[in-house]
Amino acid sequence: MGRSDRNALSRRGLLAAAGAAVGLPGTLGAARAASATTGAQVGAGDRRGAPAAESEAFGPVVVDPADSRYESLLRGNNFRFVGAPEEIRVLGSTAQVVRAVSDAVRSGRRVAVRSGGHCFEGFTADPGVRLLLDLSPMDAVGFDAERGAFAVQPGAVLGRVYRRLFTGWGVTIPAGGCPDVGAGGHLSGGGYGPLSRRYGSVVDHLYGVEVVVVDLDGTVRPVVATREPDDPNRDLWWAHTGGGGGNFGVVTRYWLRSPSATGTDPAHLLPQAPRELLARLVTWAWDERMTEQAFSTLLRNFGTWHESNSAPGSPNAGLYAIFEPAHRSAGSFRLTVRIDGDLPGADRLVSGFVDAVTAGSGVTPTLDVRERMPWLHPTTWPGTGESGDLVTRRYKGKAGYLRRSFTDRQLASIYRHLTNSTGGPTGGMLIVGYGGQVNAVDPSATAVAQRDAVMKAVYHTVWADEGDDEANLSWIRAFYREVYADTGGVPVPGEVSDGSYINYPDTDLADPAWNTSGVPWHQLYYRQNYPRLQQVKARWDPRDVFRHALSIEPPA
Repeated sequence: MGRSDRNALSRRGLLAAAGAAVGLPGTLGAARAASATTGAQVGAGDRRGAPAAESEAFGPVVVDPADSRYESLLRGNNFRFVGAPEEIRVLGSTAQVVRAVSDAVRSGRRVAVRSGGHCFEGFTADPGVRLLLDLSPMDAVGFDAERGAFAVQPGAVLGRVYRRLFTGWGVTIPAGGCPDVGAGGHLSGGGYGPLSRRYGSVVDHLYGVEVVVVDLDGTVRPVVATREPDDPNRDLWWAHTGGGGGNFGVVTRYWLRSPSATGTDPAHLLPQAPRELLARLVTWAWDERMTEQAFSTLLRNFGTWHESNSAPGSPNAGLYAIFEPAHRSAGSFRLTVRIDGDLPGADRLVSGFVDAVTAGSGVTPTLDVRERMPWLHPTTWPGTGESGDLVTRRYKGKAGYLRRSFTDRQLASIYRHLTNSTGGPTGGMLIVGYGGQVNAVDPSATAVAQRDAVMKAVYHTVWADEGDDEANLSWIRAFYREVYADTGGVPVPGEVSDGSYINYPDTDLADPAWNTSGVPWHQLYYRQNYPRLQQVKARWDPRDVFRHALSIEPPA
């Protein structure tokens, strides 16, 4: 393998094999943990809900439009959206959050919360938002001995969470693959990642939350809610197991402990982190050999393999793969695979999977490499492997759960839009392996309703200039609508599809111009769990303080 091929593996392929390509969930909620350093124990606070005394070493910092820091702090990850709040408050503790929300309620100003800022849509940049809370300094990760669980703050990006858990205790969580995503909204939206087929959704390991809520009389207070059956606040915990951020209050702390964990040793309270990662990268050229039949065969094979190998306990549940068909103008597309290198027969499982995907396609990869490496290295690699990160910061994403492989008609639509003249090299899609242990959980046990899906599809386009907005949005909207043409332009739950994923929010689903199915957006995201989420909303946010374009609506 030449030097350039090796670089392709180490810089792009291995990042994708570690799951980085799907790490753009929304960050609408926020979380905090009591201050801690790796290996340290932190206090849990009063179990009735009052937080422990906190050191306010940072903040609050108030930034207004006249401040030289305002423009730098204004934007999230998606530069398409720019708000105009009267103030940005950069906060460092639960007490500061309580004071900031109290100020907003008292003055009648709309408030929004940002932790990592990776939302697909402009929820925190809505023109109506007058007070933006930035929780990025709240980034501690530690072990709470009193609760017997790990505490995580919102500004703790996933890479930091992984590193702290791994270096301190040798454990991890089955969360997203992009190390730059904030834990705040990722956890509350039902995050997933490279270890989810083996260990479930990250919310399957969520023990509790601390949430700053607003009562009907305007009182602002922190509340602790856990999964304990006798917890009177348990419904608030449940709502944060996939209900999405920005709905019920400001999450100021998450506690994580696996439901099957016993004892008091922190090293046994979350899944053991892999020692070694086995990664494989396969790429194909968009040349004359990549016919529609060859392309569709690869995608169909990827889907049918997941149909047959995604049951809980499957020998292949430890294997995670992403198929990344890019637009033809990109010149090539790829398949990335990752697995715990210490799993029995790991090499054989990966080889069998790649053979199954390529069977009958008649095309030869231009690159096919595998490598073993220490697990933490690709898991926490800074950045996402995206090219041109400094300038291509405008994007649109859309998504859909899959219960089975795309139909032949859908595959034809995918091929047509990935080879047309209106798409560009930064447009395409991801088909991500899912299922496995995720599917072992009852759909009503958490707010994540899609518990029999075996894949997720993500449609995306990325660009740099504002002048290219219309062309890019038109391309991806037409692409998505045609794939789901049989169900009104959206992934209506049925034999093939099962709605969409709230951490990849798409306001088009609430727009009758793009959703002609007659199925409301909230059923696509939450299915049968939506009425229960509305009841939680009525109890914990009766004034509808926390809202955005796709927020939970109070019951009629």
